[in-house]
Amino acid sequence: MGTYTFEICANSAESCRAAQEGGAQRVELCAAMPEGGTTPSFGEIRMARKLIDIRLHVIIRPRGGDFLYSPLELDIMEEDIRAAREAGADGVVFGCLTPEGELDLPAMERLMKASEGMAVTCHRAFDYVQNPAQTLEKLIGLGVDRVLTSGQQPSALKGAGLLAELVRQAAGRIVIMPGCGVNETNIAELARITGAQEFHFSARENKESRMLLRNPALSMGGTVIIDEYLRPVTTAERVRRTIQALTGPESCESSVRQDQ
Repeated sequence: MGTYTFEICANSAESCRAAQEGGAQRVELCAAMPEGGTTPSFGEIRMARKLIDIRLHVIIRPRGGDFLYSPLELDIMEEDIRAAREAGADGVVFGCLTPEGELDLPAMERLMKASEGMAVTCHRAFDYVQNPAQTLEKLIGLGVDRVLTSGQQPSALKGAGLLAELVRQAAGRIVIMPGCGVNETNIAELARITGAQEFHFSARENKESRMLLRNPALSMGGTVIIDEYLRPVTTAERVRRTIQALTGPESCESSVRQDQ
C-alpha cells in the first residue's frame, strides 16, 4: 500500500471543517462551484483558517469561463493572492493561458512572484492546453508544486491514461493530482492505473434548506436553473469513506503522509 495525500475541494468554511474531520490533509477553498470555482471572499478564507489546522489553499480565479485573462484581471488576481496570504492561506491555485492554448508564461511568472513563500497548484486550466507534456515541463521550470488535472477528459477516470503518463513524466519533480469525479467508487482504481499519490475530490452531499416559505417560480440564477432549496456541502463521513476506499478500513493516519 502506498502513502497518500487527500485534498478536498471545499465550497465553504463549513466544508473545510468537514474535510478536516474526515481525515483530509488539505483543502482547496472555492466559491461559485457551478462555474468551476472562483476566488472566495476574504471573510470565508479567514473563517476557514480559524476552523481548521490542516493546509488551506485558495483558488485565484476572478471569474468563470476561460483562462485567458486581461491586464485588469491579472491585477485582481495579484491582489487576491495578497489577500489570501493575509487571511492565512498556505497556498494558492491558479492557471493562465494564451489564446493558442499554451501557458501564459509572463502572467504565470507575475503570479508566481506574488505567491512567493506559498505553495502553488496549477488548476484545471492545464486540461485546456494544447500540449500537456510540454506544459508540464514549463510548470516545473516555474517552480509550481502540483498540477490538478482530469487528464484532459470529463472525469479523472476517463483521463487515467494521460494521468499515468504525466505521473511518469513528472518523476517526482512536480505532483500530479487527479481531480474531477473522484469518489469512493473509483479512487482505488484511479490510484492503481495512474500511480498518483495525491487526490482531489469534493465528497459533497445535498443539504436541505431550512426555509419553510418557498417560491419555486423564481430562480436567482435567471435562466440558469439551480435548486435553491438544496445546498451541496462536504460531509466528514463521505470524506472518510472515500479515503478508506483507498487506504482500507483501518485508521487513515497509518496510510497517509504529512502534506508539504
